[in-house]
Amino acid sequence: MTDTPRPQGAPDKPVLDGLEEKWSRRWDESGVYAFDADLARTAPRDELFAIDTPPPTVSGSLHVGHVFSYTHTDTVARYQRMRGRNVFYPMGWDDNGLPTERRVQHHYGVRCDPALPHDPDFTPPATPGKRQLPISRENFIELCERLTARDEQAFEDLWRRLGLSVDWSRTYRTIGTQARATSQRAFLADLARGDAYLAEAPTLWDVTFRTAVAQAELEDRERPGAYHRIAFRTADGSGVPVETTRPELLPACVALVAHPDDERYRDLVGTTVRSPLFDVEVPVHAHRLAGPDKGTGIAMVCTFGDTTDVVWWRELRLATRPVIGWDGRFRAEPPSGVDAPDAVAAYAALAGATAHTARERTVELLRGRGELHGEPRPVTHAVKFFEKGDKPLEIVTTRQWYVRNGGRDEGRRDELRARGRELVWHPPHMRVRYDHWVDGLNGDWLISRQRFFGVPIPLWYPLDGDGTPDHTRPIVPDAATLPVDPSAQTPPGYDASQRGKPHGFTGDPDVMDTWATSSLTPQIAGRQLADPELFARLFPMDLRPQAHEIIRTWLFATVLRAHTGHGTLPWRHTAISGWILDPDRKKMSKSKGNAVTPDDLLRTHGPDAVRHWAASARPGTDTAFDTGQMKIGRRLATKLLNVGKFVLGFEASGAAVTEPLDRALLADLAATVEEATAAFEDFDHARALSCAETFFWRFCDDYVELVKARAYGDHGGTAARDSARETLRTALDTVLRLFAPVLPFVTEEVWSWYAPGSVHRAAWPSAATADGEEGDPDGSVLATAAEVIAGVRKAKSLARLSMRAEIAKVVVRGPRDVLDRFALAAADVRAAGRVGQVVLEVADGALAVEVLR
Repeated sequence: MTDTPRPQGAPDKPVLDGLEEKWSRRWDESGVYAFDADLARTAPRDELFAIDTPPPTVSGSLHVGHVFSYTHTDTVARYQRMRGRNVFYPMGWDDNGLPTERRVQHHYGVRCDPALPHDPDFTPPATPGKRQLPISRENFIELCERLTARDEQAFEDLWRRLGLSVDWSRTYRTIGTQARATSQRAFLADLARGDAYLAEAPTLWDVTFRTAVAQAELEDRERPGAYHRIAFRTADGSGVPVETTRPELLPACVALVAHPDDERYRDLVGTTVRSPLFDVEVPVHAHRLAGPDKGTGIAMVCTFGDTTDVVWWRELRLATRPVIGWDGRFRAEPPSGVDAPDAVAAYAALAGATAHTARERTVELLRGRGELHGEPRPVTHAVKFFEKGDKPLEIVTTRQWYVRNGGRDEGRRDELRARGRELVWHPPHMRVRYDHWVDGLNGDWLISRQRFFGVPIPLWYPLDGDGTPDHTRPIVPDAATLPVDPSAQTPPGYDASQRGKPHGFTGDPDVMDTWATSSLTPQIAGRQLADPELFARLFPMDLRPQAHEIIRTWLFATVLRAHTGHGTLPWRHTAISGWILDPDRKKMSKSKGNAVTPDDLLRTHGPDAVRHWAASARPGTDTAFDTGQMKIGRRLATKLLNVGKFVLGFEASGAAVTEPLDRALLADLAATVEEATAAFEDFDHARALSCAETFFWRFCDDYVELVKARAYGDHGGTAARDSARETLRTALDTVLRLFAPVLPFVTEEVWSWYAPGSVHRAAWPSAATADGEEGDPDGSVLATAAEVIAGVRKAKSLARLSMRAEIAKVVVRGPRDVLDRFALAAADVRAAGRVGQVVLEVADGALAVEVLR
């Protein structure tokens, strides 16, 4: 790092405009924020501070919520750097996964068809058409790479405008070579330990993206539906009424289930009934999850309507009659058991239909045969969606890769609960969300995805004589060859001509869930594979900052991978940000269409003002979007310029601070430094900013006005004048450092007027250095003087006098100890208020000021 230029002096008319470009360029040139990797290899660990920075998803543009939370992280990085620590603060781009693919599809008007060959001369349509153009997997990935590179540059430009103190030489991508190698290596380690396994089972499936979805990616959305009352027939010809919201799944019905304590159905349990419309014989079972007060109290079990169906199917060992395919449409052939001519004809009406259309047709068939009892009863109920999807999830049986996460292992779940207690949470109550997630796990982590732009599952499978893959004997690559792409590369011991041939091989076609890579951001950012020595110094890292809604995904998954792969936590602390809310108190997000992009905000208010708004929000607290707070921040930044110019208009004296009012100010300043330091140590940027801001306005509005005349030498003599000037300098110097983590541009500007180097490499102030030589322990002299001068100003205002008007006499009444304190600053109050005579009168009660003209 090289120093910024020597002090340049205050300009005649300091302004905020232009500071962003000026200082962004100089910081980059001087390397103010560079991490010193060589020093990190030898320095004590407590002299390092490593941040596992959230890599934003590269799928369009950043919004104000990103600005909000990343500002919080940046205040920590800047504070720790000023505490003398070598700060590891990289930036990553989360550029693989479904959001990127969806953006590429819409932007270029294409879709991936893996069956197509690569076209080396392919050019995307100049104007996307209504129908997406099918292209090869390789061409599709090329477009993903092209668009993400463009988006990432736009993201970096915005982060620089915001003033993030990132070391841009350490940027990483979750689709980059090192990220892919790290992710694949971790997967193979999971496989070797038995933590990763392949299973064919019912899977939550997004029919739009045609991929499996993990529990952590689900969200419930309220949707309109209807209960349809139908009746299953018993052997004696009587009916068993059942209410269902999914009548279209009748051909997939495999059982009826009632609660074991429900007297209504006790005699029915253990018998069989026949389904309406499809006339399939199904058993009746008892199970604790059946709700006696839900519908008719007996439920239809289908393969598969929801996750409870899966539980019943597994625990009761029921048959499987799948009807919905990967495309979300009903299969062409009816399932087993649907073989009567009328049943086959009824199913033919559903074949090829979506679930919605099949529901409408089933209802009409039931109504036509008199098997629909009454009309459907409207209801609003929670339906499971993929968090990035637009259609309800289905459950289909597929072969997928899983990682053990405690969902089926209480011992591991206990270990992960213990890790949650070991981690230091800011604010502490956020740990409850982690605990609830661990307690609610109902299955292992499904990590494979049937997509294209992601980290490939690094395995091949041998083919038998019929060309059928043997999934029980995966072929593992040599670790030195990672990353690998099994769809393009050959496994050890084979050549390319054997791909897809009997006794040859086939590559695993899937990629990993994006969280399977993002859960390794400490290893990727810390360059575990490329620089293991450095990684050993950085890991576990010090801080994971993130939003609260991804505790269940990013935070939990990172804790899991560090626990199983390293036997430790991935970091010591986590700082949780809240959401930004729109005027209707709803979360701002691009998907909801209510997000605000930050470009106009930065242009209108300036980065320091936007950062001030963000840093004013308490950790973990959802915050309303408020441009009014940004205006307050801009006023603060402007005041820093003006008071800086005023203070620096006096020559530095280096004199002793002798006057009681000055010592009181420095005592107040020392207490502020102590409080701000404690707040930052607790990762509470809002409290640190609040106490600094409170002091600053008291300094400007009270102290500066009180000592201005003395600082100019209008009264008190040389020693008193120099005491005021030294106090002003000390306060300004300290205030700039207190504000530097939040307002980097304006503090750097004012600092450059009188001090060498950068304020962001200056030492964080200590209470001792801010206290002066003989500080008043409670600052009460300043408080009392401020109260009196406020009374004088109020009287002038009520009399409609100028603040510069002369006052003949002021009578100050109050207890003796208060008057004694006031007497120590009376000369400054007289000068500031233009008061001729001050009379002190002892009286009980509160301090009172009477102005006599």
